[in-house]
Amino acid sequence: MYLFPTKKQEEERLKVRAFAEEVIAPEAAKLDEEERFSSELTIKMGEQGLLGMIAPKKYGGQEKDTLSYIIAMEELARVDSSQAATAVAHNSLGLAPIINFGSTDQKEKYLPQLTSGHHLWAFGLTEVNAGSDASGTETTAVRDGDEWVINGAKRFITNASTPLTLGITLQVMTKGSNGESKLSAIFVENGTPGYEAKRMLGKMMWRAADTALLTFKDCRVPYTNLLGEEGKGFHYMLKTLDGGRLSIAAMGLGLAQGAFEMALKHAKNRKQFGKAIGRNQAIGFKLADMQMKLELARNTLYRTCMLKDNGHPFSKEAAMSKLYTSEIAREIADEALQIFGGSGLYKDNPIERFYRDQRLLQIGEGTSEILRLVIAKGLEL
Repeated sequence: MYLFPTKKQEEERLKVRAFAEEVIAPEAAKLDEEERFSSELTIKMGEQGLLGMIAPKKYGGQEKDTLSYIIAMEELARVDSSQAATAVAHNSLGLAPIINFGSTDQKEKYLPQLTSGHHLWAFGLTEVNAGSDASGTETTAVRDGDEWVINGAKRFITNASTPLTLGITLQVMTKGSNGESKLSAIFVENGTPGYEAKRMLGKMMWRAADTALLTFKDCRVPYTNLLGEEGKGFHYMLKTLDGGRLSIAAMGLGLAQGAFEMALKHAKNRKQFGKAIGRNQAIGFKLADMQMKLELARNTLYRTCMLKDNGHPFSKEAAMSKLYTSEIAREIADEALQIFGGSGLYKDNPIERFYRDQRLLQIGEGTSEILRLVIAKGLEL
């Protein structure tokens, strides 16, 4: 299996890299400081095709293979995790469930709008008592004739309260004919009476990405807003998270690459004891370890993308990729800040933002603890 990017994929990488450096980088620190979501940058990402990468061309998407998509998200995170998070959540959590499980009518209704670059879609799973344990979902949807009546709340939901948000795929508990509760997925559009999305502020990381608290009070949506089949929500969620973990892995890899490059540049320019600090073994060995971890993480992630694109099982490998890249992102960001020393602790140094941004990677899309359970289960112990 050929694991390395093709010439075309590397050309696309450079295109996204140039966009990220020229358009996103100048705004990143200010948006982080102000904790402000940027509709302007999001639309510009859409104009680059970054908000419809996995969608079929007939719906306005780019119809890219997994590796091409992952490389693009990696390059965004190399510069700014907040903008990468917006694109990642829209593609892997917003578009993917509609593409993979939606009806023809649902795809025709939503996908052309969501690949235009002018709208976002969210995925609502996490609640106060539900996250790693999706069976703890307390948000309910009760059928009333041709409608669903939804009550409950969600939190920590990305892209749900922006001016560009069109709607959300909501994980809910429905009742079967025998009265048994079943996890299902239902679309709720922004502006639906009884549905409120409120932005959650005060984050330490991804401060320019949108994170929302959602409430549903007798919120009514058409019965046809059901995604796929009733009771299949758990299956849809697992399949969606498998792909989502590759996206978070790309963010971890990109952030680690960006932190490494900053540390390497500083180690070449900063002088102590009459020479560049990188020439001291204490610093040189740190950089050597960073390079090794990046190489191993990239190979692991790219191989998993190839498995997915060639129709092979990849759930265990996706968990491994996400777990490893999030761990090396933490390690590399920490060591990079150490190389900068005191100057790395101030907000005028981008490494301070990278150090904060990496922390979510061990939590979102499956905590490191849950991913180890997934990997162990895949071993059939």
